[in-house]
Amino acid sequence: MLGILAGLKQEARLLRRFLPDAPLALSHATPEGARQGVERLFRAGVTELLSFGCAGSLSPEAPPSTVIVADHVHHENRNIPCDPALSQMFGSAFARRGGILHSDALVEFASEKARYFTETHCLAVDMESGVVAQSGVPFAVLRVVCDDATQDLPHAVKTSVKDGAVYIPGLIGSLVRHPLQIGGLIRLGKEAALAQRAMASFLQANLPQT
Repeated sequence: MLGILAGLKQEARLLRRFLPDAPLALSHATPEGARQGVERLFRAGVTELLSFGCAGSLSPEAPPSTVIVADHVHHENRNIPCDPALSQMFGSAFARRGGILHSDALVEFASEKARYFTETHCLAVDMESGVVAQSGVPFAVLRVVCDDATQDLPHAVKTSVKDGAVYIPGLIGSLVRHPLQIGGLIRLGKEAALAQRAMASFLQANLPQT
């Protein structure tokens, strides 16, 4: 049985349209949340895993809205291969292939993204896939790029997510302290909306059969 680990509630809602019955857990974009999510999925009886949701671009050749079905996850200085059959089931023939870097911390700055790309050659980074990759069961990674590798993330991204959803007090507080980030937040919001539509279109065209 397939289980799904996603970061945020919005990501989960999207996938639920296509896989309404699969067990699904949220990490709330924290390392401990990811580990607890995988544990909950195992208690539910899953035997294979999908890491799903948004990812931050590391490569200029993976712009926002790029759908990636990873061939490996880079975690703790090693590449962990994804399961070919499970990746094929989630549309690997029609998506961008390459590596996903796992990070326990948000990768905020363009300089960090460039360094990680040089070191690992991974296309994008997320905060769940390494936990899935180390689970010991067959796994796949289906991600869509939600930001630009050449741009810093707005400061508010770090404080505006709580319990897997947008945390309005954190967002407002960050805007009060750093008002010049409004342009960056608008840009990021547009990129995220386009990415969600790209993933929905991809899933519609490559509906997984579980």
